[in-house]
Amino acid sequence: MFAAIGGGSEFKNGRHLAAWLGLVPRQHSSGYRRLMMGISKRGSQHLRTLLVHGARTVVRMAVRKTDARSIWVNEGRLRRGYNRATEDARVIWAVLTSGEPHRAAV
Repeated sequence: MFAAIGGGSEFKNGRHLAAWLGLVPRQHSSGYRRLMMGISKRGSQHLRTLLVHGARTVVRMAVRKTDARSIWVNEGRLRRGYNRATEDARVIWAVLTSGEPHRAAV
């Protein structure tokens, strides 16, 4: 990830990074009507594939564990669903821009 985006300062926030990777839904809006479609699949297909498969593995393995990070992952999975829990590009952006290691919100 670092080789592809550097320190992450090129992006205003984590959503912009997720959009650049193609992990956010395509939006088709007109007036007051807002229609969200499937993910846009823009950006690097290889990087997006690695992120999705890596995140799915983390979510799948966190079911068996009881440490703070696994509890955080399980709560996200239960609250938002399995596939939505795999969107970790925003967390990666936050870690890259802050320079601090990730701490699970307990």
